[in-house]
Amino acid sequence: MALSEVLLKKPVAGLGAEGDQVKVKAGFARNFLLPQGIAVPVNQANRKQIEALKKARAVREAKELDDARAFAEKLSGLEISFTVKSGDDGKMFGSISTTDISKKLAELGHEIAKKQIHLEHGSIKTLGKSAATIKLHPEVSVEITVELVPEALPEKELVKGKKTKGRKAASREEAPAEEAAPAAE
Repeated sequence: MALSEVLLKKPVAGLGAEGDQVKVKAGFARNFLLPQGIAVPVNQANRKQIEALKKARAVREAKELDDARAFAEKLSGLEISFTVKSGDDGKMFGSISTTDISKKLAELGHEIAKKQIHLEHGSIKTLGKSAATIKLHPEVSVEITVELVPEALPEKELVKGKKTKGRKAASREEAPAEEAAPAAE
């Protein structure tokens, strides 16, 4: 199998970052990396580019790290709250996932991908406060607090611990029960 040695000009997932000298299959280099301008073949003339690309990479990575640290400072101590439906015993219906947390943070003006958010058990299924870790950079992560508060039901909707149904729905359910009672006698 023929291999080609190329110099990456841009980061490629699973392959390397800019300035890396990698060996790839000849067809991948010829048909994808070179035509897209992602890489150049390694030869004597291109070896000079290696140092320039490595310097640019170091500058970019340092800036990304500084940005991540600054963003972590903004997020540290952040507490978000969700109002959730729960039963009489305090057990929550459903759960809060990383998607829900990502959407809530977006509402607050913090764009964070759901894959950057880590929950200890995959989702939050209990009322109260829980911790969520946000990984902003391989070297920077921050913990935020997620609080789940039970939704308060209005007093007029409660009848012996259950919600009342609409007038039409309640009358439809009662009618068959009244007809069935004389037939049973």
